[in-house]
Amino acid sequence: MIADVLTDTKARMSRALEAAKDDFSNVRTGRANPQLFQKILVSYYGTPTPLGQLASLHNQDARTLLITPYDKGALRDIEQAIRDAPNLGANVGNDGNVIRATLPELTADRRKEFVKIVRGKAEDAKVSVRNIRRKAKDELDALKSEVGDDEVARGEKELEQITKAHVDGIDDALKRKETELLEI
Repeated sequence: MIADVLTDTKARMSRALEAAKDDFSNVRTGRANPQLFQKILVSYYGTPTPLGQLASLHNQDARTLLITPYDKGALRDIEQAIRDAPNLGANVGNDGNVIRATLPELTADRRKEFVKIVRGKAEDAKVSVRNIRRKAKDELDALKSEVGDDEVARGEKELEQITKAHVDGIDDALKRKETELLEI
């Protein structure tokens, strides 16, 4: 029973870690990255649809992304969604077939602002991991009458190790992203 609680907790914490890494990848660096544009929601026939489902995204050069819609009728909607996307500031133009989104050079102040955003996302992920830990600890405490205090104490010690490993994983991903953001 304790093993089941710990296995479930580890899986949930791993998902929280992956979600944090995914959030970090959506914060822009100095390079055009198709990942930045994947989750932009485009109003496609009245339905908000992720851009990754409506078009193929390719790097043309370091700061320019080439977006080729699968449906040419969505060209204007895609262009507008990219213009309205927060934290991108992309210059967008189309030639009737493809859209070219050029990301401006990042200033030092803008880089520091992105670092603050990433730190906030990291703290949110740590809070999520801690909430998962708290719930698992409550589940372990509920098992005390069935398995005994020693087994629960051992389970709690293992829970702390799992939690520490996932929080360290979030910190490592944060350090990598900060380095990436601050490099010129």
